[in-house]
Amino acid sequence: MNRFCLPALLATQALLLVAAPATQAQKMGGPPMPVPGLQQNDVAPLEARGDSLFIGPCLNLTTDGGAALQTLAQDEALCGDSPNGVFSLDVESRAVVAGLGRPAPGDVSAAAGFLISRDGGASFTFAQPQLDTGIPEDNTVRYGVNAGPLALPALPVVVPEESAPFAVDYVDSTGAVWVAGRASGLRRSTDGAETFERVVLPPDSLAAISPARRYDFALRPRRGPAGQLNHIVSSVLVDEAGTVWAGTSAGVNRSRPADELTFEVEGTGEPFTDRAWRRFGFDNTGARDSLEGASGEGLSGNFVPVLAEQPLAGRRNPVWMATRPTLQRFAEQGAERGVTFTRDGGETFYRTLIGEQINALAFRGETAYAASQRGLFISQSRTDTSYQWHLERTFPGAEIPEAPVAKQRRVFAVATTEGALWAGTEDGLLKSTDGGRTWEVFRTRVPTDPETSTEAVPRVETYAYPNPFSPVAAPAGVARIVTEIEEGGGTATVRLYDFAMDFVREVTGACDGEGRCEVTWNGTGAGGARVANGVYFYEIEAGGETERGKIMVLE
Repeated sequence: MNRFCLPALLATQALLLVAAPATQAQKMGGPPMPVPGLQQNDVAPLEARGDSLFIGPCLNLTTDGGAALQTLAQDEALCGDSPNGVFSLDVESRAVVAGLGRPAPGDVSAAAGFLISRDGGASFTFAQPQLDTGIPEDNTVRYGVNAGPLALPALPVVVPEESAPFAVDYVDSTGAVWVAGRASGLRRSTDGAETFERVVLPPDSLAAISPARRYDFALRPRRGPAGQLNHIVSSVLVDEAGTVWAGTSAGVNRSRPADELTFEVEGTGEPFTDRAWRRFGFDNTGARDSLEGASGEGLSGNFVPVLAEQPLAGRRNPVWMATRPTLQRFAEQGAERGVTFTRDGGETFYRTLIGEQINALAFRGETAYAASQRGLFISQSRTDTSYQWHLERTFPGAEIPEAPVAKQRRVFAVATTEGALWAGTEDGLLKSTDGGRTWEVFRTRVPTDPETSTEAVPRVETYAYPNPFSPVAAPAGVARIVTEIEEGGGTATVRLYDFAMDFVREVTGACDGEGRCEVTWNGTGAGGARVANGVYFYEIEAGGETERGKIMVLE
C-alpha cells in the first residue's frame, strides 16, 4: 500500500494532548527541476488541470503527457530521506495546495503541514498543520448564537497523529482553503493557511443543525465511547454552486450558500457568518430533529472518504462520493462499500458499484472513472439513476504467467488531462490516450543496492525493485529486474544465485522498442518452491551485454 495515499480506516484513535508548534508560513527553496522519472512507484494522489498533471506523493509535474517530469518544492521536504508525502492535492487557476502527511506509529498517519503555490508550482510556501495550540480558548468554539458563555465545548486536537489532511479544497473565488483532517475535523483558512478555524458539524444524534438555535453538544471526534463519528472528517468538496460537502465517519454533510447566516459579535457590532448543515446517512434518516428529508436510495455507506464533482456543461454538476461501512461496532445494518451520486445537490441520491472499494473518482464529460482495489472501473452507459461499468485490469506488466494476481492491480488515483486518462497504482503511473483500451506505464528508477533507499532516483541503467522484495507484499507478487540496451527488441535473460553463488533459477522477459528490458521473478527457485530470506545475486543478459546486481528477499 502506498505509504502516503490511503487513510487509515480506523474511525477512532486516542488523541494525545501535547503542545503543537505555532502556525507559521515559510518560503520553500528552489524552482521546479527535471527528474529522470517518478520518484516512487506507488502513485497517489493525482490532480489534473488542462494538460498539466500533478503527481503525488512526491509532487511531480508533467505538462507534456509524461515525456518530461519535474519535481516541485526542491528542498527535500518530500520523499527521499523525508517521511513526508502529499496526501491531498487541489489545483485551481494558478494556485496549488498540497496537504502533507507521514506515517506514524500504530499504523496511523500524521499531519505534516501544507505546501501552497500561487504561481502554478514555480514556488511554494510551507504552512504548519491545521491543529489547535492548546490555549484555553481552544476548549470552546463559537457557533452562531452559541457564543460567549454559551459557546460549545470543544476538545483541542493538538498532535499531528490521526489528523493528516486527507482532502483539501481551494476556492479560487474567495481564497479559502478547506481541509478534511480526520480527528482534527473540518477546518477552513481564509488567510492562505496561516490560521485555521474549526467548522462545527452536527453531532451523531442530529441530522441537521442551524447557527440560529441553541445546542449543548461538544465538538469532539469519537474516541472510545465518547465523542462523535460525524466529527471525524475524511473528505471535503466545495462544488460549482458554492455548496460545501464534508464526508465523515457518519455520512456526508451539506451546507448550501442559502444556509449561511450572519450574526453580530456580542458587544462589538462586528458581523460574522456561520453555516447550517444537513447530514445524510446510508438510510437518509437515523437521527432525530431532521429539518428535511431526501428521497432516492440514500448513501451506500456511512464512511465517506472520497468526494468528487463531475463537471458538465449546461446543468448542475453531479456530486459523487465513495462510501464504506464505519467500524463494525458502529455500522448500521445494510451499510456497505460502493459509490453514491446526486444530480440535484442532495435532494436525491443513487447508488452504484455496490460492494467495491473505491479510492478515487474522475470524469470526462458523461464518462466516469473509479479507481478501485480491483482495477479501474470505466462507465459504459447510464441512466439518470444507474450506471453500467467495465472493469479494466489488463494493465502493462499484468500478463505475468507466474503471478496472475497481477491482474487485480489496485488503483489508488485517477485523473483526466485534455489528452489522456491517468491511473496511479501501487506499481507505477499508467496513461491511456484511447479511453482505457491500451496503456503506457511510467515507473521510477531504483537502485540495485538494497541498502540504498528505494525512494531515491539514481541515474542507473540496471536495477531491481522492490528491493528488499517480499513475494507476499510486493505489487503483483513479483520483483522486476530491469536493464536498458542501445537497440530495442529481443529478449532478456536473468540468472539468479544465492549468497553462496549456487544457481537458483533462470527467467526471461522482453525488451521494448526503446531498449527497456524487464524480467519478473516471483521469488521461487527452479523447483517452484519459495526461496528463503536473504541476499540473491542476478545476472541480466540482453543485447549482447551482461549486467549484475543483487536483491534482498524478506518476508
